Amino acid sequence: MTGRGVVPVAGAVIAGVGLAVQARLNGELGSRVGDGIAATLASTVVGLVLLLLVVPLLPAGRRGLRLMRAAVRAGDLRWWHLAGGVCGALFVAGQGISVGAVGVAVFTVAVVGGSAVGGLVVDRFAIGPGGRRRITVARAAGAVACVVAVAVAGHGAWGGSGTVVVVLPVLAGAAVAVQSALNGRLGVIAGSPWPATLVNFAVAATSLAGVLTVRAVSGWSSPVRLPAEPLLYLAGVIGVGVIAVATIAVRHLGVLVFGLASVAGQLLGAVVLDAFTPGREPSVATFAGIVITFLALALATHPRFRRPEPGHAPTES
Repeated sequence: MTGRGVVPVAGAVIAGVGLAVQARLNGELGSRVGDGIAATLASTVVGLVLLLLVVPLLPAGRRGLRLMRAAVRAGDLRWWHLAGGVCGALFVAGQGISVGAVGVAVFTVAVVGGSAVGGLVVDRFAIGPGGRRRITVARAAGAVACVVAVAVAGHGAWGGSGTVVVVLPVLAGAAVAVQSALNGRLGVIAGSPWPATLVNFAVAATSLAGVLTVRAVSGWSSPVRLPAEPLLYLAGVIGVGVIAVATIAVRHLGVLVFGLASVAGQLLGAVVLDAFTPGREPSVATFAGIVITFLALALATHPRFRRPEPGHAPTES
């Protein structure tokens, strides 16, 4: 890996650690509320409000919003380029529907599998800003190794899960890959990650609110009461940083490599969180999963396998 590649990979790993913390906070909030989608909407709104207060005050933020608006009018950005937040909402919906049926470990492996395959496809068709990247043996092996790593890390939670159809979590994982690609493209157009992050949060919040509205109208849900502890809502603030980092890093790494680095960070974050959680100690399988993930990351980030195809170089801002 070259020196220029170390910084975005490190950023992606740190973003993964942030995702682990975010998941723990959202999980606790969802447990308190009794509704995972409502809890995630609450934390998403916190992040959205923060962005609405900050982005318009930044010169780069105002300029980026103008550039994105001009790109939409000129046809350089299509409406679906702005839909990355819908993919994030799909992930949350998949989490709420599937985790109870298949368990966290099976859900995570399915999501990672969908994300790895989605990253290969997204990179192959240059949906993100990083240029077209061939599906080489090394890149495919890195994706498979990443799935194996998460399967090993979650080995202790597999008991009794049986054979389960996990189509929805796989689609949710693929949606995460598409979200990273679309946000990265918006970041290139805007010349800054913050306008792209604002759009992502606005679309995600609207999508989640729409799901809750449909559920309420259909009589599938009841009113919820949100807890008063401010710390539980920091997941939205962490999400702002994660998406901003992803918007920048995807441009340099491609979606697949960013996803591998992010998974490595999530495993590291999980180990640290478990180490400080009474009654939960990291297992040998978890450490083995981390080692396999970093080996997969080293394979997929080798300069020989990261170069875009000729004629499809990353767009420079």
